[in-house]
Amino acid sequence: MSTQIPITMSLPLLFAVVLILSNITSSHGFVSPKSTVVFSLQRTYPRSSSVWGEVPLQNKVNGDTTHRDFVDTTNGDVNGSSYTSPISGANGNNAFSSIQLQQTEQKSEVATTKPPSFPLVLWRFTRPHTLIGSAIAIPSIFLLASPTYASFFTKKSMTALAYAAFPSLLMNLYITGLNQITDVEIDKINKPELPIAKGDLKKSTAIAVVVTALVISLAMSFIHPVYSTSGLQVALWGSFILGTLYSLPPFRMKRHPLLAAFCIVAVRGTIINAGFYSHALTAAFGAAKEVASNMAGTGVLQCLLHDWKCSFSSLFFGIFGIVIALMKDVPDATGDRIFNIRSFTVRVGQKRVFRTMKNLLTILFATVGVALVQRAVIATSVGVAIRRGLVGLGCLVAGWSTKWEAREVDAEDSSEVYSYYMHLWKLFYLSYLAMPFVK
Repeated sequence: MSTQIPITMSLPLLFAVVLILSNITSSHGFVSPKSTVVFSLQRTYPRSSSVWGEVPLQNKVNGDTTHRDFVDTTNGDVNGSSYTSPISGANGNNAFSSIQLQQTEQKSEVATTKPPSFPLVLWRFTRPHTLIGSAIAIPSIFLLASPTYASFFTKKSMTALAYAAFPSLLMNLYITGLNQITDVEIDKINKPELPIAKGDLKKSTAIAVVVTALVISLAMSFIHPVYSTSGLQVALWGSFILGTLYSLPPFRMKRHPLLAAFCIVAVRGTIINAGFYSHALTAAFGAAKEVASNMAGTGVLQCLLHDWKCSFSSLFFGIFGIVIALMKDVPDATGDRIFNIRSFTVRVGQKRVFRTMKNLLTILFATVGVALVQRAVIATSVGVAIRRGLVGLGCLVAGWSTKWEAREVDAEDSSEVYSYYMHLWKLFYLSYLAMPFVK
């Protein structure tokens, strides 16, 4: 018992740390190593046709003409985006000599930002909001699959959970990283803050990271005699295959809306939920010997067909995954259109997709909420009735939140849609945290 308490307490602490790191990452931008900030007591003129390049300045007193390059605030060189001219003296007589200009330059204080550290760049490369989603989903699925809540907090369960979580997070890194590697030019338009598109991470380094993550993840699916279960193999290999087909040429299933939707539903719905559910039953709780002895995939199918908890989570998060994926495409319409990514947003328009996905998620929450409240009413156990009732009411609140937060969002404003998109991810996290309490 003494060995179980620290492990139990470490889970919420781990989630809290990850959420805090995500908040830090999203609230602090990273400046390109080339960026500089110029502090000067000079007048700065915006870029225009009259002050572009080397511009002659006419001395009003003696008629002399002096050439002056303007300061580039983008890369710290001359010939950039603004022109800086000396402030005229009180007597109206400016001596535009090269010596005076150099002295004026020396008075300008230039602060050059340091490049972000590799660990922070790598953290951004993982797409933290997706990584956090996986980190929350797997323990929640384990708790849903556990015969009792107490059986979740055992050494065997925690070991099986850790063995599943580590390779799944690496697989998450592979899938999101591969998508960034193959979408560099698109991301320069849609998501210029991403590490490769911004220039903070070399493409060769990114490739090495995703290949390493992939090899370790797939290796863990079969090297252990106990914890490398058929459910874990389905979860990892299924995610690998569909994640690769989604992003990598010549397949690029993301170019075709129906194929892209299939990948999302399969991974976010069946593969993750049913795969880890089967793994939990086999490796952590010793349930259903026939599941452990069958070939890969059979245990997953049995869970989907014969266990309502597994079917429920797979269906719910499959639909939720579709909403998140299509909502992600709404602010990406510009780059997708330029690079011929024929997403639903490009085909039917940003407003229509935004409205449809908002309504779909609202209906999903409302339907599940009403169903859980009804099941709470007919439950024979007081504890079950309370848990289902609270989760049901929570779903109704989440449905209201989905609609309320969208009321003033302009579907054609990328920043507003992205903010709403991240709100949906918060509801995604909360849904996983609440899911184990419906049983």
